[in-house]
Amino acid sequence: MNTMKKMLLIPTSALLLAAAAGSAQADSLPMDRIDDVLTHAGDYGFTHYEEISIKSRGRVEVEGWLDDEWYADIDFSLDDGETLQEQRERLVTGAWGMSEDDIRQALNVASQEGMVEFEDLDMDKSGMIDVEGRDENGRELEISVRQGADQVSEIDRD
Repeated sequence: MNTMKKMLLIPTSALLLAAAAGSAQADSLPMDRIDDVLTHAGDYGFTHYEEISIKSRGRVEVEGWLDDEWYADIDFSLDDGETLQEQRERLVTGAWGMSEDDIRQALNVASQEGMVEFEDLDMDKSGMIDVEGRDENGRELEISVRQGADQVSEIDRD
C-alpha cells in the first residue's frame, strides 16, 4: 500500500470507529418526558411494565403486559404514538411488573440522586427496579430501587 493510501486509511478508520461507538450509545430523554411515554403506552393498552428503553429521541421500546395473558414488546414514535414495531405473545405466567406509579416513584428517587435524563427502566421478578440515565454533566448513573420504596437500594456513578 502506498503512503498516500495509508494516510487516508488511518483517519477514515478512526472516523468509522467513532461513528460506531456513538451509535452504540443509548439515547436518553428528560425525566419529564415519561408522561409522553406512559400516555402512548397506556393508549396502546399496557397495564404492567417490565422495561422501557429509549431507542432514540423520537423512539421508545416498551415491554410489558396488556392484561393477564398478553405480553407485548412495542416500539412507539414519541411524537405521535404511532406503533413502529409490534410483537405480542400469549403467556400463562400472568401479568407482573411496574405500574405507572412505580415508574414515577423510581424516577423521582433517581431525580433526587441527580439524574436529569433516563435511558432505561426495567424491573426483575424480585421487585428491583433499575433506572439508567445521566446527570446534568452527562455522567452515567444507574440506580436501583425496590418496588414501592422511596429510597435508593444501590447507586453506580460512572
